[in-house]
Amino acid sequence: MILGIDFGLKNIGLALSAGELVEPLGHLKSLSLDKTISRINQLCQDHQIEKIVIGLPQGSLKLRIEQFTTQLKKVINLPIIFQDETLTSQEAVKKSLHQPLKKRQQSQHAIAAALILQAYLDSRF
Repeated sequence: MILGIDFGLKNIGLALSAGELVEPLGHLKSLSLDKTISRINQLCQDHQIEKIVIGLPQGSLKLRIEQFTTQLKKVINLPIIFQDETLTSQEAVKKSLHQPLKKRQQSQHAIAAALILQAYLDSRF
């Protein structure tokens, strides 16, 4: 099982893959770094995660994600791969337009994580 992560300052989108299919999992509120990492660690245990794919943008958030990943590696002993996440947020907005506003805002992060994870899987084949 692979966990996809779309890291954000307020929300962290999550998605799962057990092969070629990707499923949005939901999102976590970005709490303190320790709490966020603890929740991700628990998810990894609950879903028997073998690898983590984290979206990496080209903008100002890149350094923050790299710092987050460094801390994550100290707690979670799994391979962590960066995947370019260019345009995933815009695509996630498009895919969630049919949903009510509150649900749309919540699901966009999980959809972005699913798109990141799907891009990683597609790049392997």
